[in-house]
Amino acid sequence: MIENAMATNKQNRVLVTGGGSYLGLHIAAALLAEGADVSLIIRAGNEERLGLLANRVHWMVADVWDSAALKGRARGHQTVIHTVGSMVADAAQGLTYDRLNLVSARNVANMCVSDGVSQYILLSTVRAPWVTGKYVKAKHAAEDYVRRIGLTTSIVRAPITYTRGSDRPFFYRMMTALGSIPPLSWMHIGRMAPMPLDVLARGIARTALNPPERTRILYSGDMRRLNTRDEMRGSAPEMKTFDAAQDTITPFENLDDATPFGWIPTQPRNDE
Repeated sequence: MIENAMATNKQNRVLVTGGGSYLGLHIAAALLAEGADVSLIIRAGNEERLGLLANRVHWMVADVWDSAALKGRARGHQTVIHTVGSMVADAAQGLTYDRLNLVSARNVANMCVSDGVSQYILLSTVRAPWVTGKYVKAKHAAEDYVRRIGLTTSIVRAPITYTRGSDRPFFYRMMTALGSIPPLSWMHIGRMAPMPLDVLARGIARTALNPPERTRILYSGDMRRLNTRDEMRGSAPEMKTFDAAQDTITPFENLDDATPFGWIPTQPRNDE
């Protein structure tokens, strides 16, 4: 009876890394709307970004580049959603694409294994002409790592996202339009076409609460299918946990001025 109760309590518990980022906050809001019990890992100094959300979630400060700091953080959760990384590298400071995107994902994956988490959702990227090849390579190396360790993972190869009502360059508006028209929507252009951030956040949240039995790669079409028609049109009630940004952003960007996505890691360790 006790074991069954623990399993029931664990089922709706989801941990999001990069919880103080713009994407992390949207995913947290989407999870709360689905009735999940949400925990966030945030960077030190990002506490104020949670706003009113701080009273509705569990949150903790930890460094995803320090594997020791992650021990035990995911215990009791069914799913971990990893949103940390960067499309901008600075090799002079030791911030390589691999360190920013592979090392953080590896550390969080290892945390899932040691803490008994049954599902890992990894935010990856789709190939597109406007996405740097080195960034894609690092994200796909992270995918390979989670496959090798045998962790059941939903790999979300997300496109660029945008907030509804924001001003966007004509090129991205055109790509969104083309990507929604069959048969183009069935081809790669449909996968890389920019999509609304709320659609991606809901798709990720619903994947977390209805995990697949095996590792899968999910694309924008899968995220769209997890939204209702009203949600796709933008006529469903909005998530108003925090103010929307005014700029087109990638699915991995937050509000940091220094780093477009995720956190600036500490100095590289010898084992990384």
